Amino acid sequence: MSIEIKAPTFPESVADGTVATWHKQPGEACAADELIVDIETDKVVLEVVAPADGVIKEILKGEGDTVLSEEVLAVFEAGAAASAAPAQAAAPAASADVATDAEKIGPAARKLIDEHNLDASQIPGTGKNGGITKEDVQNFINNRGAAPAAAPAAAAKPAAVAAPLNIPAGQRIEKRVPMTRLRATIAKRLVEAQQNAAMLTTYNEVNMKPVMDLRSKYKDLFEKTHNGTRLGFMSFFVKAATEALKRFPAVNASIDGNDMVYHGYQDIGVAVSTDRGLMVPVLRDTDSMSLADVEATIADFGKRGRDGKLGMEDMQGGTFTITNGGVFGSLMSTPILNPPQTAILGMHKIQERPMAVNGQVVILPMMYLALSYDHRMIDGKEAVQFLVAIKDLLEDPARLLLDV
Repeated sequence: MSIEIKAPTFPESVADGTVATWHKQPGEACAADELIVDIETDKVVLEVVAPADGVIKEILKGEGDTVLSEEVLAVFEAGAAASAAPAQAAAPAASADVATDAEKIGPAARKLIDEHNLDASQIPGTGKNGGITKEDVQNFINNRGAAPAAAPAAAAKPAAVAAPLNIPAGQRIEKRVPMTRLRATIAKRLVEAQQNAAMLTTYNEVNMKPVMDLRSKYKDLFEKTHNGTRLGFMSFFVKAATEALKRFPAVNASIDGNDMVYHGYQDIGVAVSTDRGLMVPVLRDTDSMSLADVEATIADFGKRGRDGKLGMEDMQGGTFTITNGGVFGSLMSTPILNPPQTAILGMHKIQERPMAVNGQVVILPMMYLALSYDHRMIDGKEAVQFLVAIKDLLEDPARLLLDV
């Protein structure tokens, strides 16, 4: 029975998507609910799975093609068996035929072969059953252009000389890679944020010793009590920011044209770095969340972000954003606004520094904080007082419990 494989239903805010990667090729066996293709949108990567056991009969949209909501991507044959691999293995002398079989060349690879007028039989395939992938074709083009006479030697030991971009060592080769839709959207939004907002950044520093002492004292009991959830620093920042947002509503607001929209709730986005780019999933109603709720949700966001499982509903909305460059070693930075929000808090590396305390030099673990804000909405006085409020709450965590 033939079944049409369609693109997912996109939300109203997403016009179309791009076919990112086909994980299965025509004739290749698929199990029910097995991932067969990734669709990349402006916000997330959506996965399309096999509707039943069977094989892909025909791919209608190749990698890089633009697709609309519920557009047909491929034809799937439910219950069909995969192409017989033993027959191919029994005929090693026909390896050139295997490499040039249309079913063994992905749509993206075939497109690249046609564009460069290549002989597919000369391209070594590393895909399943000797199939030729897009990367195989690109590597062949790079190696051919750099050193045609040494191609056999280069193919004999690619792993020993390959650089991260599959560029042979000692050769001045450039590799042009199209920007992914997600990366292009991130770039566009960041540029728009700088062009359309009167962005300004104010800095302060916070003594992290009280929070570190509290965490050190209770982290084992916290983890035991909350079913393995670890106590980190981000939950303290989220709760401190939530309290500060309640005190300074303009920082929790957004701009919509000529209107200023004040939000009576706190939805805080937490920037998560993934292989596909920066994503900002949102913690909802942080005022009602405990430290354990915050830590567990952030851990879940991180895991799903690395696995490409974050959905659009996870990243929609948000009234304020926190980004932590300190995990990568950043000592100080200027975070860029996440429109239409009017402010973003930047955390940084904790570093021991000599500080003057009551006339004495004391070594303390200090962190620089940066608050970037839209000066159209927030005055400098409010921005500074907001950041000072976060500093005071973190340097005396008991205030978070006492609401003072």
